[in-house]
Amino acid sequence: MNQRLEQLRAWLEPYPWAYTTLTICALVMAAWLANWVTKRVLLRGLRRMINSLPLGEPHEIRLRVIPRLANVIPAIVLSAGVVAVPDLPEHLVTVVRNVCTAFIILTLALAFSGAMDLVNQIYQRRPDAHNRPIKGYLQLLKIVVFTIAAVLMVATLIDRSPLILLSGLGAMMAVLILVFQDTILSLVASLQISSNDMVRVGDWIEMPQLNADGEVIDIALHTVKVQNWDKTITTVPTKKLINDSFKNWRGMSDAGGRRIKRALYLDQHSVRFLTDEELRRMHGFTVLDRYLNDKGREISAWNSDLEQRGIHPVNARRVTNLGTFRAYVENYLRQHPGIHQDMTLLVRQQQPESTGLPLEIYCFTRDIRWGVYENIQSDIFDHLLAILPEFGLRVFQESSDAGVTAALMATAALKQADQRTSPST
Repeated sequence: MNQRLEQLRAWLEPYPWAYTTLTICALVMAAWLANWVTKRVLLRGLRRMINSLPLGEPHEIRLRVIPRLANVIPAIVLSAGVVAVPDLPEHLVTVVRNVCTAFIILTLALAFSGAMDLVNQIYQRRPDAHNRPIKGYLQLLKIVVFTIAAVLMVATLIDRSPLILLSGLGAMMAVLILVFQDTILSLVASLQISSNDMVRVGDWIEMPQLNADGEVIDIALHTVKVQNWDKTITTVPTKKLINDSFKNWRGMSDAGGRRIKRALYLDQHSVRFLTDEELRRMHGFTVLDRYLNDKGREISAWNSDLEQRGIHPVNARRVTNLGTFRAYVENYLRQHPGIHQDMTLLVRQQQPESTGLPLEIYCFTRDIRWGVYENIQSDIFDHLLAILPEFGLRVFQESSDAGVTAALMATAALKQADQRTSPST
């Protein structure tokens, strides 16, 4: 082999540039061949071997690290083979070797970044991964690695020791702090969020000042992505979760009950005492039977004591339709299958307003899903609004001028009809 190379060199000796060109082409071809063999043979075999392992479905295995490392092979071939090229200036050989070395450093940094992505992907398969996300820490580690790689690449390209560059970083520390100010603040915020368990992937958070109201789908070093209920995505800076206030609905999900807090506004003019006949009719409501019996005994004892003391009957107590309806609503909710009976359940009157007397219902549903929750709430108020007339109560509703306009039009029509039918004078 060496004899043939010597013969080729002797044959091309009158043309030195031709031998140099031929050697460069051979070196480039060797680098390409090394890259082809690595990616087409070694990588395919390695991919088949990994897919055969019980690590999950084949499409879930993403080989990001090894293809990056395969790019190192042609760079090593070029760096080692450029010395063998004859008649190349020494400084050109140095430049080529330095560029190849810098490319190898960059490739290793990119491979490390791919390895961190793979680590995060494997970690997310754990059932408790959403409680303690590590994506922010991995991103910080990437920044450190790329910073070191950048220093080494610059030192290699200028053919100087990296210690010279590192010694100058002390003077640049103030500038670096300003440049990486957001990164430092985001890192501190990520540590506080993780240590205090403030936000997890899958939590429903509400942050009106940033138009965020939905589910957390990603927690990174600098940003937290929230998919709103209208399917838009709001990107919230991580440090905002520490500096600004927000509401996390995780407690509602963990408790297993979703709150209903809504009031019926009743017309105060419809509140009155119930007659004896109405009381007998009210006993037909199964949920009111016990309440009416207990209330009847209580009122009878009160009124008997007043009668024995000779006090005027105007001081006697009677059952009201509003109190009976309030007892009906509470007992109805106590027996409702969609209401969580182990949580707070109240039916209370609030301060009367110009819009009526608020009768507030405060309870929790068993199902926290939005659609089911809305259906339960609507069914309850549909029933209460429909049964109000049975108690002689009315819902307060601000009247519009539609009724007045209709009455005026009807009156005008009657006048016109009377004028047509009246005898002419």
